[in-house]
Formats: sequence, structure tokens, C-alpha cells
Amino acid sequence: MTFPLTPAMLENLLQRRNAYPPGAATVDEYIRSNFTQRYAVLVLDMSGFSRLTIEHGIVHFLAMIQRLVDIVAPIIVARHGTLFKQEADNVFAVFPTVDLAVTAAFKMLNALTIANQTLPEHQSLYASVGIGYGDVIALTEPSGQPQLFDVFGSEMNLASKLGEDLAEPGEVLLTEAAHAHLAASAYPSYSRTVTISKVDLLVYAVASGAEVKPLPIVETPVV
Repeated sequence: MTFPLTPAMLENLLQRRNAYPPGAATVDEYIRSNFTQRYAVLVLDMSGFSRLTIEHGIVHFLAMIQRLVDIVAPIIVARHGTLFKQEADNVFAVFPTVDLAVTAAFKMLNALTIANQTLPEHQSLYASVGIGYGDVIALTEPSGQPQLFDVFGSEMNLASKLGEDLAEPGEVLLTEAAHAHLAASAYPSYSRTVTISKVDLLVYAVASGAEVKPLPIVETPVV
């Protein structure tokens, strides 16, 4: 059974662990038994932060981030996901299954492509996505409310690396664990080996095959 874990509670547990090393294994098991949940973790990274900030200023880029969040947040919710954190130009969300996370990823990328049809180039939105799957320590709001506040775990870290550092704009990369839980016929994929922190890991790029639908052209009648 999983109980709510606030940041203050986790801090207290870790301080106790540090203060009494012989009891570390007991604290570790207590945290694992009571505060872990299994999720598909999605990390979306917006492209072009440094260049656009230098060329147009930070307020311009912050406005772009807000536009992106406004576009992707409803898509996450519609696929039974939870957007638990938006940090700088990154969006973090969890889903019950990998299939829901991958579907949401392509819906979001497609929505950004459609939005770009009516945006000037210096406001165009591009993003890359990393997805992991596994047990994570789930933190709830500091107030004690049940809303998810943050998650910690290996698959969370790997998803961040894939989304922020390795995936190209418009690309969705999955960890090996996430790919193992993806429905076999849902999306075509291919594997490649990458090195993260001096460790060779197998990751998978997936493709949707979905086509972007252009916006209808509205003709202004001649008076």
C-alpha cells in the first residue's frame, strides 16, 4: 500500500538514515514499501532555449513556454496523465501505462506542429520527448494534499536524459524498460545504444506515422 509522502517527511526519513547508518536498510525498505508507485514517466524538453533567449530575450521565451504548456497540458490530462512539474523549458508528467504516455507524446508533438502553422518562425514551438517506466518514489504536495508533487527514480532520471539531451526535436525516445511495456504493434521502433554517465544503455526511438492536419484556409469574401 502506498501512502502520501511530503517533502518534509522524506527529508526527515533521510536525515534519520544519515544519522544512523546501521539502520539505512530499514529506512530504505520502509520508503520502498510505502512510498513507491509504478508509472510511465514522460519528460518533454522545449528546443531552442539558448538561441531564442539570446536573440529575443527571456520574456519572449517565457511566453513561448507558457504557450507550449497551454497546448500540452490538456493532452496529458485527456490521456489519463498527471502533469506534476513544469521547470524552465521542461514538462514532467506520469501516466498509468507506456502506451498512454507514447500516445500523449505524439499528440503533443502533432499539436505543436499544427500551432506552428499560424506562428511566426521566431515563435515556433519544437520539443523532444523521453519516456521511462518503473517504480519511483512519489512525493505529494507539501501541504499534504494528495496531488503529485515530484517523483524520484532511475527511470525518471533516464527519461530526463533522453528528453533533454539525446532526443532530437520531434523525436520520442524510450528506455529499455519502457519499450518492454509498449504494445508490440502500437508503434514502429528501432533501437540504438547510447552512453549515459559512462554506462551503455539500449534506447528505442518510436514513430507514430500520424499525419498533421493543416488548418482550413478561410477566404475573405471580396466586397
